[in-house]
Amino acid sequence: MRAKSLMLGGLGLMLALSGTAYAQGDAEAGERKATACMGCHGVDGYRNAYPAYRVPRIGGQHGDYLVAALKQYQAGERAHSTMHAQAEELSDQDIQDIAAYFARQKQ
Repeated sequence: MRAKSLMLGGLGLMLALSGTAYAQGDAEAGERKATACMGCHGVDGYRNAYPAYRVPRIGGQHGDYLVAALKQYQAGERAHSTMHAQAEELSDQDIQDIAAYFARQKQ
């Protein structure tokens, strides 16, 4: 019984610590820096004209994923000319801040 209690306690602790990752940035600074992002990613049901697809809502997305995606757009590893141009202008701190801001939003 004690082993089961320890295992459940450890599992609970892991779940408590594994919540949404917020990236290493400043979410308040990220909110100011994300105004251009909101023109597409903040509009429900928005569709991109070229290439044609539905623009994803990124509020509540995992912070580390957002950082990785922005760095891939910066490096040209993800193909989207608008996102490449936007990400190209961002510093590493800008990326961390923007990711922290979006990660803290509700999905």
